[in-house]
Amino acid sequence: MKGFRFLKHVPNDDSKSDFERLLEVFMQLLSYTNGDATEALGWMTQLDKEYNFSNPQYGLGDFIEDLKSKGYIDENNQTGEIHITPKTEQDIRKRSLDEIFGKLKKTKQGNHTTFRSGNGDEINPETRPFQFGDVLEQIDFVSSIRNSQINSGIENFNLREDDLEIRETDHKSQTSTVLMIDISHSMILYGEDRITPAKKVAMALSELIKTKYPKDTLDIVVFGNDAWTIEIKDLPYLQVGPFHTNTVAGLQLAMEILRRRKNANKQIFMITDGKPTCLKEGNKYYKNAFGLDRKITNMCLNLATQCKKLKIPITTFMITSDPYLQSFVRSFTECNNGKAFYASLDELGSFIFDDFEKGKKKRV
Repeated sequence: MKGFRFLKHVPNDDSKSDFERLLEVFMQLLSYTNGDATEALGWMTQLDKEYNFSNPQYGLGDFIEDLKSKGYIDENNQTGEIHITPKTEQDIRKRSLDEIFGKLKKTKQGNHTTFRSGNGDEINPETRPFQFGDVLEQIDFVSSIRNSQINSGIENFNLREDDLEIRETDHKSQTSTVLMIDISHSMILYGEDRITPAKKVAMALSELIKTKYPKDTLDIVVFGNDAWTIEIKDLPYLQVGPFHTNTVAGLQLAMEILRRRKNANKQIFMITDGKPTCLKEGNKYYKNAFGLDRKITNMCLNLATQCKKLKIPITTFMITSDPYLQSFVRSFTECNNGKAFYASLDELGSFIFDDFEKGKKKRV
């Protein structure tokens, strides 16, 4: 019996080039600077002074030139302004996907399947005997011919109904998702940056849908005093404003978007850290930030009930631990028969991914 064998430890070779190492830092900083390349490079210069993370033979000046030559940034020759390119925007989304939904590579989840089998586009490994009503396209001829050879012999080939086997395929559900992101001022209050994790989750979810579920749709709705849609390419530049929280406007816009979508499966994900504090009445805003105003909360609850009737579940991700606000979210969730998660910032991505995947498997 062999015992333990002790070998010399050989550290892993760092195969990353100087450019790749600095690029990781640059991409992370872009999430915090709302896509401002000039500010991100300024931060890198300050960090390099303090921590000396660049190579003396490959300085930040070399890195900036490589960013330009490789198409990550553009410089305006007249004004000197530096902007990131669409290539960088896509790279940020891919890195967010790897960072937040990295477990996709370690599991077999994400096939978007349902528990029902039939005429679909995902081949099921199991077969079953032929039944009256099955179509020819479902017949597994390799297995059927093998059965015939076993039952009647190779020299006396005779394919009978009992030899036929059917290979089923699984349906893939298609879903229209609206992701609502709170950009009110409270998302950066009290010294805690809540908007950056929310942006990263949105970028990861958008890249996941674009690459793995191309038939699905994802719309991004941001809401402060008002609500409006943004393009996926605009996510790196998203930032909070001096806004109250008009949850009603966000829900109304999300419902209008989903009304136009043809998919039978529809859902709303809402990321927020605060209570609804604002309504728009005509050209004026009704605001009350000093507690839960019944006029505002009743409108939210009514919309939650309407979504339930339209079979649009709402999943709320509360980035707060305030029991006062959690009580309102519970009432909101009960009206919609949806779900609520009270997620910390580092858990937000995994919560959304798990709920997104479970929703795909349940709805047909």
